[in-house]
Amino acid sequence: MDFHRAGRSRASSSIDAAPSLTSSVELSTSSLELSIQTRIFKIIVIGDSNVGKTCLTFRFTGGSFPDKTEATIGVDFREKAVEIEGETIKVQVWDTAGQERFRKSMVEHYYRNVHAVVFVYDVTKMTSFRNLQTWIEECNGHRVSASVPRVLVGNKCDLVDQIQVPSNMALKFADAHNMLLFETSAKDPRESQNVDSIFMSLACRLKAQKSLLYRDVEREDGRVRLTQQTETKSNCPC
Repeated sequence: MDFHRAGRSRASSSIDAAPSLTSSVELSTSSLELSIQTRIFKIIVIGDSNVGKTCLTFRFTGGSFPDKTEATIGVDFREKAVEIEGETIKVQVWDTAGQERFRKSMVEHYYRNVHAVVFVYDVTKMTSFRNLQTWIEECNGHRVSASVPRVLVGNKCDLVDQIQVPSNMALKFADAHNMLLFETSAKDPRESQNVDSIFMSLACRLKAQKSLLYRDVEREDGRVRLTQQTETKSNCPC
């Protein structure tokens, strides 16, 4: 008698536990759906030391100019979630060291799986502009595909009296390398929208390039199935 009562008790416990198991599956599926819908675009920012790469990433991701900055050692990255055409996308901005002694051990890492590149120069330093060719060659040397979007950014344009790189010279260089040109100032809060435009324009282009979207999570026989959806057109506001 005692054995049969114990058996019924175990069966009853198994039935009672079923709803909890279902809830766990639904929660797991919900988390999976969220992770599928949130894509991450890796954008690297490169250029000479002290051209303002760190300040640009701070302005975009945090909306402010850092009170104090030090030379970036190796690689640092910051993220910002943006919404484009109803889709939430994480823009991951990788800030890289401009000094050779800080770059050697990390250079392979930050070029890996890159989605877009931002080349930065200081409009008040002609040498930083001339060195852009070296940065482009390094980028190409690490097999960054020609299809990866690239933009050129002239920073510190608020220092009007110290400008050494004319806009027409920078535009000619950008055109020769199939890049958009942005001239801005990470320091001047009035230029914050221009800084946002740099990264948002890249995010929009990247979204348009990605033709296969994993949007639908469907349940079949207790399993999760990913449905590929083809994107036919873009109404990106950027």
